[in-house]
Amino acid sequence: MKPIVQISLDLTSIDEALETAAMAMRAGVDWLEAGTPLILAEGLHGVRKLREAFPNVPIVADLKTMDGGYLEVEMMAKAGATHVVVMARAHAETIKCVVKAGRDFGVQVMGDNMVCPDMIEGAKWLEDLGCDFVIHHIGYDERRGIAARGHRMPSPLDQLREVVQAVRVPVQAVGGLSLEQAIRCPEYGAPLVVLGAPLTIDADSFRTAGGDLESSLRLICGKIHAYGDVPTRE
Repeated sequence: MKPIVQISLDLTSIDEALETAAMAMRAGVDWLEAGTPLILAEGLHGVRKLREAFPNVPIVADLKTMDGGYLEVEMMAKAGATHVVVMARAHAETIKCVVKAGRDFGVQVMGDNMVCPDMIEGAKWLEDLGCDFVIHHIGYDERRGIAARGHRMPSPLDQLREVVQAVRVPVQAVGGLSLEQAIRCPEYGAPLVVLGAPLTIDADSFRTAGGDLESSLRLICGKIHAYGDVPTRE
């Protein structure tokens, strides 16, 4: 599978999200993500606006669904989302409902293993229940809290190879990656590279980061796309 670059629009203003998305598209980003802050602030309206502005671009709705899975997927699909996110810690029936709705409405399902006691088993669980992708995710608060207590901040790279080897579906690593680490994700067998806080978004204010972001994104996209095919497990 060829690497895919996804930008997470972890913003609270649809106008700023649209501006950032347009810049990202010019730079070579493949997928847009309506991040959780944007969905909380703008809801279906934000996804609809992204779809209107970018009619042919895949849009991930980072719902982090924990319950009411079928309706959430239906609503986001009708608003224009092509991908939705369900949590591994949700009940199995919720994940099954999300997967069914995905099939019914033509949306692909990304299963997120954040805070699973066993991240590898969590990834396998998501695949077994029918998810199309696995997000191997170390949460924002978890990372910050552990670092504040003087311990090494955990990274999704710690177990990324094991997660990739445990499942057949494509994997994405999320959670505090540096720019260099994100670019290297395909080397670990994870073809879906997400860029967001803190790489392109100010992690504290949830606003677009300063500097020449477009040139930086163009360089990042070029390096990731140049990797070539990422082998998947047979």
